[in-house]
Amino acid sequence: MKRTLILGGLSAGLLASAVVAAPAQAAGDVASDSLANTNLAAQQVAAFWYGEAKANLIGATPYDVETQVVGKHVSTGGPTADTKPGVVPAIGDEKKTTSVSKNVNLPKTTGKVFFIGADGQPHWCTGTSLQSAYKNLVATAGHCVYDTTSNKATLDKWVFIPGYYQGKTPWGIYVGKQAFTHYDFDVYEDGDRNYAFVNVYNGVLPVAGGTDVDWVSKPYPTKALAEKAKAELEAKKETGYSKLEIIEYIDHWKIVPVGSPESKKVEVSHWKFKNVPGQNDDPKTTTFVSGLGVNETFISQAEFRSPPGVQDDGDSYWLNDGKTFVYSYKSGPVWKYVKRTFWINYDLDYKVKGIVLSIGLKDVGRLGDNVGGQGLAYNQKVGQSVYVFGYPSGKHPDGNHAFTGHTLKWTYGKTFAAKASDIKAEEIIGVKSSFTGEGSLGSSWLSQYKSARRLGYLNGVTIGVADTDGNKRYDTSVSPYFDGETYGVYKVAAALWSGKIV
Repeated sequence: MKRTLILGGLSAGLLASAVVAAPAQAAGDVASDSLANTNLAAQQVAAFWYGEAKANLIGATPYDVETQVVGKHVSTGGPTADTKPGVVPAIGDEKKTTSVSKNVNLPKTTGKVFFIGADGQPHWCTGTSLQSAYKNLVATAGHCVYDTTSNKATLDKWVFIPGYYQGKTPWGIYVGKQAFTHYDFDVYEDGDRNYAFVNVYNGVLPVAGGTDVDWVSKPYPTKALAEKAKAELEAKKETGYSKLEIIEYIDHWKIVPVGSPESKKVEVSHWKFKNVPGQNDDPKTTTFVSGLGVNETFISQAEFRSPPGVQDDGDSYWLNDGKTFVYSYKSGPVWKYVKRTFWINYDLDYKVKGIVLSIGLKDVGRLGDNVGGQGLAYNQKVGQSVYVFGYPSGKHPDGNHAFTGHTLKWTYGKTFAAKASDIKAEEIIGVKSSFTGEGSLGSSWLSQYKSARRLGYLNGVTIGVADTDGNKRYDTSVSPYFDGETYGVYKVAAALWSGKIV
């Protein structure tokens, strides 16, 4: 779903950096949804992205929901703070430093978030590791977590990969556990609240998996259901399946009448035959419980004579197979010779059988321990300088393909007030940037970024781009204004533990 946005600019004051008391936050302002709420579910998500030689990661395309913004200069209005300004220090930067560097070292905290879009295909946005109590938090744009296209709660198979590059996952894959955003975005898609904070499990890397050469599924009551299950297994990417076939499974505990759908007559021993409740155990009987019976064949006197090694009582005997009973009787002046085999009509089910190759996973620890985490700044005055880090991709309106999305890029500028009334956004900010929209959604806006330490304060996330001067080149990125309500959502997410998946 793409919308047209109306953009305008207004400069304002400088960053206020003092740490202040947390603003009040109404519990009703926070919306939360589960992503992968069990260890098994998280393992399956990680294996999905690692499966088939990471084909889904490599083949994913940048997400392009609501990226294009049409600009119009506005001289009044703009975001306003709802409480006092404040910051949360970055991981490892809780004590102030004064280091200065002219070089821009890219942050390890930035990476790509991958998920399955409403179209059923793999896509990605940009995300950033953020300070939190358990070092397990990722920030990105709200519509890179919540499915605003199909109106499902969240996007499927959501993961964060810091430092991702062409299939490489240097610090592992971090599966999303719980997603938090403002209630107004979750319910009303309010552009002023288009941000999300996601708790992730410990990272995992692939290790040698196992091979089950005799894998068999549960029984399915019909062949159609077994075929459906087989097709679903073959479509899964998290594990490699090969040589799958449908096999019959006879339920020896369920006898059904002859002619029942999905049933099969099976020869059985007389011992099994006579132990059916209500069944006469006389092998010469002519009445049987429903679903049981015999096959009779008349044979000659020569055939009737008992084979060597078989004991008989003169007029009947059992063959050594335990299933075949032979007997004789006199019908008038003529002797008749009969051979009987016994059968039971069982319920017939089906199973999927084959060879399964599975992917193993190993724990590599918490996100913040591995790559660090940026701080958070809120209620800051507009006009501060920020670095924007992201993975822009796609074309400018004039067709120029300036970015590939393969590598992390940065841009720098001062924030200004913006308007986006068409998406109910009245308090957003902009920064001059040549980033194209595809792929840069969720890019981190970092104020007071220290290049030597690769740390700063997250003060925005890209939710769209604009061509404000009409030359068919994107020149502006926009973000929600981070205020006290943003901090309130962050505070809830930052306190949640996630743990390991393996």
